[in-house]
Amino acid sequence: MMHMTFYWGKNVTILFDTWRTATWTGYALSLLALLLVSAFYQYLESVRIRVRLLSRPGSAARKPSSLEAPLLLRGGAAGAAAPRVLAAAMFGANSAVGYLLMLAVMSFNGGVFVAVVAGLAAGYLAFRTGPEEEGLASMENPCACA
Repeated sequence: MMHMTFYWGKNVTILFDTWRTATWTGYALSLLALLLVSAFYQYLESVRIRVRLLSRPGSAARKPSSLEAPLLLRGGAAGAAAPRVLAAAMFGANSAVGYLLMLAVMSFNGGVFVAVVAGLAAGYLAFRTGPEEEGLASMENPCACA
């Protein structure tokens, strides 16, 4: 039976029929795994943003202005193809992890929800609050799954 409202308890199916928890130990380990994957999502996002910045022409000499429009930020140099492909691949991987986290939260288990949100917050604190991310408001996406 699939829950359609939030519930609290150790019996939960996460993403796959084979990932079921029936004991408190299994439940705690599953929540820890989700917390770590959520933090890893933020790490991937920070790496993706750095790769995207490096794929811009003249990116080593300047930081993007918060007044620049995202549609005007196109890398036109022929040598920027490899970093752009890498940035696109990282976007795909990051999106996949984000959607898997979203589907895990859709188990409607309160502990899963708290673990994912706590992992996203901890990952943001650990990987995305450094000085290299100042002025990146035009690239910031508040959605956890894009």
